[in-house]
Amino acid sequence: MPSGLPKPEILLQAAIAYLREELLPTLSGYHAYQVRVTISVLGILQRSFEKGAALDADERQRLVELLGAEGSRTALNDMLVERISKDEVSLDDPQLRDHILRSLDEALQINNPKWLKN
Repeated sequence: MPSGLPKPEILLQAAIAYLREELLPTLSGYHAYQVRVTISVLGILQRSFEKGAALDADERQRLVELLGAEGSRTALNDMLVERISKDEVSLDDPQLRDHILRSLDEALQINNPKWLKN
């Protein structure tokens, strides 16, 4: 992205603020609901820009350690699925369970962080 443009996170933050603070209070019913959905979608994008790369790198590193192999995060996830389906990785493996729990936590950090506050 050219250096003269604001970061996507800043643009999203401004759009979310406008929708939440100025537009939403003027709406009701269907249109208010649609704006709340739009705010949620933009929030997911904002958190993805802010945290996505680091969380992807963390997941990839866990997969490297779990599988003893190198590759992209996607390729390693595919390898994990294959190994589980062939019973080469046990569902009872504590390292697998830790990876799954941490991956779910990371997904919620992006998709719906309010669920993590309970």
